[in-house]
Amino acid sequence: MNESWLQRGCRSLDFAAQLAAQERQAQLTKPAGSLAQLEQVAVRLAGLQGREKPEVEKVWVSIFAADHGIANEGVSAFPQEVTGQMLRNFVGGGAAISVLSRQLGAQLEVIDLGIATALDPLPGVLHLGLGAGTESFLHGPAMTVGQVMQALGAGRDAVLRAQAAGSELFVAGEMGIANTTSASALACWLLQCEASALAGPGTGLNAAGVQHKAQVIDRALALHRPQISDVVDGLRRLGGFEIAALAGAYLACAQQGIVALVDGFICTVAALVAQRLNPDCVHWLFFAHQGAEPGHGKLLQALDGQPLLDLGLRLGEGSGAALAVPLLRMACALHNQMATFAEAAVAGRSA
Repeated sequence: MNESWLQRGCRSLDFAAQLAAQERQAQLTKPAGSLAQLEQVAVRLAGLQGREKPEVEKVWVSIFAADHGIANEGVSAFPQEVTGQMLRNFVGGGAAISVLSRQLGAQLEVIDLGIATALDPLPGVLHLGLGAGTESFLHGPAMTVGQVMQALGAGRDAVLRAQAAGSELFVAGEMGIANTTSASALACWLLQCEASALAGPGTGLNAAGVQHKAQVIDRALALHRPQISDVVDGLRRLGGFEIAALAGAYLACAQQGIVALVDGFICTVAALVAQRLNPDCVHWLFFAHQGAEPGHGKLLQALDGQPLLDLGLRLGEGSGAALAVPLLRMACALHNQMATFAEAAVAGRSA
């Protein structure tokens, strides 16, 4: 696969539908602006979906799983076997995102991009086998050129499946031991900052563990920074299979015209990668929440993203994005179903 699709144009907003939605909001039986962000969400969705009355009832959830060679440097509180074990939990229905997807009536798919522990094929898991996890980026590039392009394409393919199913909202999640280290390193390169500004506890490191993690990242950045040629090369050197897939999915959402709901820290790093590759894609991204990982706020600021929720979450796997879906649905329901002043025979605001 070549890189040409990454820069393909994004779907344009429907300004007529957006204007119609704004005009409808002005006629609803409430003081103007009283529902604040909920009004803005509904109007924005209308422009993206090209209809005055938007909906997000049909939700697609893709979970991208992969392992990371950097885990061998002692940067995670959990062993790599957990990634494969969680694949079973996802399809077995016991993971948080599995529960949330059922509650939402969402279609859930699980994609194994490449994990470190050998697994027999699991029913309900799409095994892509890009490698037994990435290489440790402390000593060299995490991925080959072929692997990073395949991972980006895997994200795009997930969006095409969602589109074929008629989905109105795409939620992506991730699973991979040590992926906060990979994401932090990539974010440090993108934002041109040191690891101490972004490295956090991930799955539960103590203060000494976070300090060690930051030191590993800084050493890796010293190796790679002079050699990185562009954004895809930075992703190849410092990223992971699932981070690349997430970035590819966000780009594809914007190109195909499907609204994406971005989850936590790792997904937001992928969104920043997508934005650097194709700036217009951010119009199609809603940011579900601001998580507890210390670097998340800095990433949202870089993307000018306003999170819908702030619950101190740090689970990942798309759980925060799934929790924000009911809020989007309520915003649409209020916009679509509230009566206008004329319909309710209620006097409007005096001039």
